[in-house]
Amino acid sequence: MTLFDRIVELKAAGDPAGISALIPYTGFVGLGCELDDDGLFCRLKSQPSNMGNTIIEAVHGGVVGALLEHTAVMQLLWDSDLERLPKIVNLSVDYLRPALCAHDLLARGWVVKQGRRVANVRVEAWQESAQRPVAAAHAHFILG
Repeated sequence: MTLFDRIVELKAAGDPAGISALIPYTGFVGLGCELDDDGLFCRLKSQPSNMGNTIIEAVHGGVVGALLEHTAVMQLLWDSDLERLPKIVNLSVDYLRPALCAHDLLARGWVVKQGRRVANVRVEAWQESAQRPVAAAHAHFILG
């Protein structure tokens, strides 16, 4: 069974956490995906190993970027009936305020436009309130 076949199987079972767990680094950084009434979202658990700035105890920007990219990929996989894994073309990240290690970091994405060959996904990450995002991203993917 290929990785893509396993993803299709887990998607049919409604298991985004299982799809997320197929990617090795997610367990290392504490990244997972869940469903709520609004749909799919990803969570980066607060853990000291993700700290980048020890003075204000903020999450490393690379880990925030990994959360945003992971959320974009997961949202595209979850919303679309793809025939193969999407390949990222670029990711543009806006760091808006520090993501403090004291709280989990949550992210939600939405597919802005999907054509036959290219998709555009927008993602926002926040901690205590979705109205105060700590980072946002636009990602472009090749689909076929």
